[in-house]
Amino acid sequence: MKFKILFLLLIAASITACKNNKKETEVVNTDENVKIKDSLIYPEEIHFKTLKQITFGGDNAEAYWSFDDKQLVFQSNNKNWGVNCDQMFLMNVDETFKDSKPPMISTGLGRTTCAYFLPDNKHIIYASTHLVDKECPDVPLRKNGKYIWPVYDSFDIFVADLKGNIVKQLTNEKGYDAEPTVSPKGDKIVFTSTRSGDLELYTMNIDGTDVKQITDELGYDGGAFFSPDGTKIIFRSSRPKTKEAIKAYKDLLAEGLVEPTEMELYICNADGSELRQLTDLGNANWSPFFHPSGKKILFSSNFEAERGFPFNLYMIDLDGKNLERVTHGETFDAFPVFSNDGKKLVFSSNRNNGGGRDTNLFIAEWQD
Repeated sequence: MKFKILFLLLIAASITACKNNKKETEVVNTDENVKIKDSLIYPEEIHFKTLKQITFGGDNAEAYWSFDDKQLVFQSNNKNWGVNCDQMFLMNVDETFKDSKPPMISTGLGRTTCAYFLPDNKHIIYASTHLVDKECPDVPLRKNGKYIWPVYDSFDIFVADLKGNIVKQLTNEKGYDAEPTVSPKGDKIVFTSTRSGDLELYTMNIDGTDVKQITDELGYDGGAFFSPDGTKIIFRSSRPKTKEAIKAYKDLLAEGLVEPTEMELYICNADGSELRQLTDLGNANWSPFFHPSGKKILFSSNFEAERGFPFNLYMIDLDGKNLERVTHGETFDAFPVFSNDGKKLVFSSNRNNGGGRDTNLFIAEWQD
């Protein structure tokens, strides 16, 4: 559950009185005089050579590339596609879906999240609640005036073929098991679980064996991805510190909830060693992904926002230096994921939606 907050975050943010106090941070200025003909690209977005919109309607997010970069799997709740909550869909990278529907490759039951290709390009892994309830679970938005995310203990991780047939169940522990992603080396999966009583990161082989816990500090650890060489992991975390924050976190988690308004990025080796905090920006820093070089991180943040939004994409070195703003939208840009060849970036955005609530997928040709 890397959490498709989308327009719900924007609604919640508009209710918030004011943003958290952000740290004073210098953002590298981009060249505002670059002339770009693509109408979807804002003038300051110099890393986008071209930009193509590939979905048109509903909430579409967390698109991930096949290992051969020929296909994408993503989640959507597009009512026109006959679903009431997030299900998984498949598309070729040269397709667009404006007046047509991509094939659904999840069961259509329960709620699903976080699909990711396996190395054979013929199977995906994803989390689903369908074993516990065939209906869509409730989605609480606020509690005691605070924006929250549900952590469904009915989520388990499954393997399915591209026809939608589940061929294996990888987790069966009590509690939340979700947010799986696969190492570019094709040997390991990292995922988030509550099996220890807290939201921690675990790794396992792609067949579900050799499960190992790699984080053990109080707080929500999630949205993890491997580096291009498979040696490091980047993730987001809440990590409450004060007595009040710790109590609030534990109380919410006991109800299957987390509050995602204060998160920073952390990085560690693939075995959990040498853990360190990468960002200290304030507000919500999340959906991180490694730059193809393995030396930078692309992520979404609202740390510059005055009232909780906009969320834009930023890039930062592994030592926490050279923070650069990548997108310049006025609402929501998140879930950046590079293709395996490093030439393209897929992400979710509210741009070009006519001022509505739709969040769509876009593919950019990347240039450094």
